[in-house]
Amino acid sequence: MVVGVLTAGVALGVAHLVAALVNPAADPVLAVGSVAIDLAPQPLKAYAIRTFGANDKIALLGGVYTLLTLAAVLLGAGAVRRRRYGAAGLAAFAGLGVVAVLSRPITTPVDILPVLAGAGIGMAAMLVLVRAARTVTASASSRPRLLNRRQFLATTAGAALTAGATATIGQAVGRRSAVGARARAAVRLPPPVRPAPPLPAGVSARVDGVSAFRTPNRDFYRVDTALTVPQVDLETWRLTLDGAVDRPRTWTFDDLLARGLVERDITLNCVSNEVGGPYVGTARWSGVPLAPLLREAGIHPGQNQLVSRSVEGMTIGTPLEAILDGRDALLAVAMNGEPLPLEHGFPVRMLVPGLYGYVGACKWLTSMKVTTFDAFDPYWVQRGWAADAPVKTASRIDTPKPFAQRRAGPVMLAGVAWAQRRGITAVEVQIDDGPWRQARLADGPSPDLWRQWTYRWDAPVGSHTLRVRATDGTGATQTGQRATPFPDGATGWHSTTVTIT
Repeated sequence: MVVGVLTAGVALGVAHLVAALVNPAADPVLAVGSVAIDLAPQPLKAYAIRTFGANDKIALLGGVYTLLTLAAVLLGAGAVRRRRYGAAGLAAFAGLGVVAVLSRPITTPVDILPVLAGAGIGMAAMLVLVRAARTVTASASSRPRLLNRRQFLATTAGAALTAGATATIGQAVGRRSAVGARARAAVRLPPPVRPAPPLPAGVSARVDGVSAFRTPNRDFYRVDTALTVPQVDLETWRLTLDGAVDRPRTWTFDDLLARGLVERDITLNCVSNEVGGPYVGTARWSGVPLAPLLREAGIHPGQNQLVSRSVEGMTIGTPLEAILDGRDALLAVAMNGEPLPLEHGFPVRMLVPGLYGYVGACKWLTSMKVTTFDAFDPYWVQRGWAADAPVKTASRIDTPKPFAQRRAGPVMLAGVAWAQRRGITAVEVQIDDGPWRQARLADGPSPDLWRQWTYRWDAPVGSHTLRVRATDGTGATQTGQRATPFPDGATGWHSTTVTIT
């Protein structure tokens, strides 16, 4: 067991160090984890997001390391008996790592160096450890000799030190080579040429427990498939536009800033959000209008999809009609008055109001291609999600929290409702199975923003179920029929149970 675990530790530590020097995404553990994300069936992905939330990537990597540890124990057991068993097992794992690395959308032959280096050093460590272990085993069968045990302890301690040192140095090198963080710190954004209009004083319901109208960057939800946040060097970063256009273009970051920034408050939400879930937020975004860039390029007739690609290879397909119909589709470079945080897409992300993020909010953007839905299926469409995904009308109870206890008498219910591009015109609350009653709406300055709502309830003693539903700007009331997020967004009324004493 010790031989196997330490062999794996040395191999992975060396691979991590070399990946930090070559390409952090070439770390074999990250590559295997990314493959697991790609191959995982939809119910498993939904369970992971629902159960672990923002910690889903940590849970995935924890699972990968657990399986590697179990496999390493078996590897060590085989190696101590026959060296060729250990060599074959290590070679098999190296092959798996190479396949995983090469399977990523953006990869080069150099990216397999971390796997090969880790396997080579790991093999040497295994042979040394096996020799020490066999010496101890042989002496134990006759008469234990302290010197052999000391040799074994010294050997294992050296291997453990090597594993820890290489991993630690790899982390340090990775932090020092975090070009994205340095690039972001150096960015100086110009003031917007079209600032967002001032928010009315009445956008906030001013009730404890309700979501802030504008979500702080640190609290804004993050749902994506990147196991490590991409680090983008602005010196080499370029954004290209090609495909079925007359005039393909390439821009630097400074080129985009020179076009002038537009500032807008927009609510964004993820299609993975369950009814009443947390994956929705509002921010003040600054960016370059996207529609003029496409029109200047000259779109060929019959095209209906813009495929955007991130630096790590993710593809997002957006209906061209949604970009060109007059809404504030942006190439966002700032969020709540500062350059985009790394985890939210620095340096540039796409943002199309009224669409779920998986069809309109590509992060770490590096290319855009005009095409058709018939010609190309982006990442999520390949996995069964709808190609066109307008946001559905939804509402949520923020306070009281589930299973809260309150005293009898006046209780303030409050929450948020959203229906981007259509807006919210009414919110109703139901207590137990009673009639639906009108809630009070805070101001809603734009149909692309959520609205806070409140309802004063004279609560009697007992256990009660609270429900909420919203009506959008078209007059359509939110359906009560429950549906899961897959394939185009969840539906149903959010409910919660409280106890009044």
